Amino acid sequence: MSPHLISILALCAMFVIATVLPINMGVIAFVGAFLVGTLVAGMQAKGILAGFPADLFLTLVGITFLFAQAQNNGTIDWLVRLAVRAVGGRIAAIPWIMFGIAAALTAVGAVSPAAVAIIAPIALGFAAKYGINPLMMGLMVIHGAQGGGFSPISIYGGITNKIVEKAGLPLSEMTTAFASLGVNLAVAVALFFALGGVRLMRQPRIIQKSANSGASFAPFGAAYAVPAQGVQIYGDAEGEALTEEKGAMARSADSVLSSNGKGNAQTPPSPKDFTASGMFQYNGADVHQVVTVLGLIALAVLTLYFKLDIGFVAITIGFILSMMAPNVQKRAITQVSWPEIMLIVGVSTYVGVMQKMGTIDFVGHSVAGLTSPLMAALLLCFVGAVVSAFASSTAVLGSLIPLAVPFLQQGTGVDAIGFIAAMAVASTIVDVSPFSTNGALVLANAQGIDRDVFLRQLMIYGAAVTLLSPFVVWFLFVVL
Repeated sequence: MSPHLISILALCAMFVIATVLPINMGVIAFVGAFLVGTLVAGMQAKGILAGFPADLFLTLVGITFLFAQAQNNGTIDWLVRLAVRAVGGRIAAIPWIMFGIAAALTAVGAVSPAAVAIIAPIALGFAAKYGINPLMMGLMVIHGAQGGGFSPISIYGGITNKIVEKAGLPLSEMTTAFASLGVNLAVAVALFFALGGVRLMRQPRIIQKSANSGASFAPFGAAYAVPAQGVQIYGDAEGEALTEEKGAMARSADSVLSSNGKGNAQTPPSPKDFTASGMFQYNGADVHQVVTVLGLIALAVLTLYFKLDIGFVAITIGFILSMMAPNVQKRAITQVSWPEIMLIVGVSTYVGVMQKMGTIDFVGHSVAGLTSPLMAALLLCFVGAVVSAFASSTAVLGSLIPLAVPFLQQGTGVDAIGFIAAMAVASTIVDVSPFSTNGALVLANAQGIDRDVFLRQLMIYGAAVTLLSPFVVWFLFVVL
């Protein structure tokens, strides 16, 4: 058996083991890099570690550290409350608000399951109280999170763009970002009208009587159900990696779900945890929350327009916030997505070993020789969608895009920018599957439904998306 085939089979075995057993795929990938690198490729440890993505590691740590502080200091809760109040009590607008918030969270650096863990309990609690189709609400949250997932300062976007840039392929960060947002937005529009959106548009605004002011709209006037604890994730390599983070996100969501009787949410930390609290208030936010929002804006400006390293910028902003509230920083550092980071850098290190062995070039040339270039592109998109429906989307992006690099470099006529956009969307939109972290979170937090029926609906929808999305995105971004 050739070394190339051994390394490919080892990669497939990693996906299988991480799917069947609750073992972080990054750990498996590091072991695979060591065994394949030394026993098959004859590499030294220094050569294996040369594939460790130090820049990506810094980016992931910086972004998740900053986002954890925004969660802990109540900034996320505050932004959610502002957004819900902004719809003026219109029930039909709530699914779109949830879509938009989830997209914004992933766009500024939250991993997709983290955003869903925050928003899904709120959205599904609202759906149960006001008669919104829970399937529609849950899918709107997931597609929102996936829609914002490829911004240049996001986790998915950072992984994809760094791989493409390193390969020397044409890079258009915004093309991938808008492709993901556009496809997920189009799907969300179809879901909204297919699952009861017209009925919601005909419903009157939510009105709550107040002893002090007569009547006012109050979407948060009623208490929502607390997110399910101990969520069981079915066969997703990301599930185990994000268990701790989901718990933290659920605790943060609890603060929004709990009501003080006036429709105002409580933030989780005690006021004494914030050294700046009480000094200044702006529309219900203290100075720490205002500074956090300004920090997120600064992150986008400094990285997008001044081309500064996103990892260093995110850690710097996180340090400034830490100086304002050291107790929040202590919690945030423990909420950095270390398991997710282990998964990503582990897979990247293994792919680095495959590159040094020449396996990446071997696969690229083999795929290009199998059939026409367009069919080869479709095959890669389809493989990405099927594998990602059961395994980690981040791992799929980190492994399949490098496999396609030689194929794209051969001058086959397939546009690299369009293909990367198609691969990115196909490999992430399938996270609606109940076997993925996002789908399982929606299933666990749905209220007032027959859970078996709801599971069957998610499975049917997830299967349809997995089978159809590769063809759709291939046609939109590669063929046209």
